[in-house]
Amino acid sequence: MQEFKKFLSKGNVIDMAVGLIMATYFGAIVKSLVDDILMPPIGMLLGGVDFSELKLVVQDAVAESAEGAGDGLAEVAINFGSFINTIITFVIVAYAIFMVVKAYNKMKERMEKKEEEKPAAPAAPSKEEVLLTEIRDLLKKQ
Repeated sequence: MQEFKKFLSKGNVIDMAVGLIMATYFGAIVKSLVDDILMPPIGMLLGGVDFSELKLVVQDAVAESAEGAGDGLAEVAINFGSFINTIITFVIVAYAIFMVVKAYNKMKERMEKKEEEKPAAPAAPSKEEVLLTEIRDLLKKQ
């Protein structure tokens, strides 16, 4: 239990949770971008097609009988239009993540180069130099 408390108290867990929440809402924003902004004009260019409604009907819906016995069946369909929207959403999210990682790596490389460019700290004096300095200081005091 102590190890678990230690794990939770580290900042990594909080950072991961914040990242997960941000990614969830980023995904929702991109989904809305694809479904509500990108796909309508693309569908219009392709002859007024609404991608979200594209489907292959396997079995038509059957209405209830006149007696109301409840034997109506829902339509069975393969919604490939929604699948196309999901693929486009995935590509946009993947590209955005790629750009973020690329920017992060560039920033990291620049920071490493700055670290390398800094002049090295002067070397610590050798034991002999320290001893001679102490002797000199003692002679000055006398």
